[in-house]
Amino acid sequence: MPIQKIHHVAYRCKDAKETVLWYQKYLDMDFVLAIAENEVPSTKEPDPYMHIFLNAGGGNILAFFELPNSPEMGRDENTPAWCQHLALQIDSIDEMMEIKKKMEADGINVVGPTDHTLFQSIYFYDPNGHRLELAANTDTPDMHKKLDDVKWDMLEEWAKTKRAPQHAQWMHEKEFSS
Repeated sequence: MPIQKIHHVAYRCKDAKETVLWYQKYLDMDFVLAIAENEVPSTKEPDPYMHIFLNAGGGNILAFFELPNSPEMGRDENTPAWCQHLALQIDSIDEMMEIKKKMEADGINVVGPTDHTLFQSIYFYDPNGHRLELAANTDTPDMHKKLDDVKWDMLEEWAKTKRAPQHAQWMHEKEFSS
């Protein structure tokens, strides 16, 4: 495979400075680069922008564009808000809960933790309205083997019925039984 890794993922933001400060404060991401032009290099369109880059750890870069001459940001209204999100892995459930506590102390609504069996996670929105997930792994090789054994059967059943196959129902038993 010629792809080595994801170079960066870019989203739009409402305010570049606010975004940098928020990601530094809550997720401890370093601000690594800013690029600003009055013309888009790829298309040559006259459209000033600020492009910021944050270190998301492990060689991963999260980037944002502030576009002051574009209409206000929106989102895909045909997709549920819970669906489009960026999931970031962290070291432990304890670390995740400390971040949750810090956010809630500042009035940020945090959902979870949610038990996905393979990982525990919390969900919240950044100041731009992007949904984020912090995930702390709780998986085992046996869990991955069980899922690997059924993935194609699940995909085939879904393709035919558009109904959730029950092969991996065990993953969310705790969430749905409480």
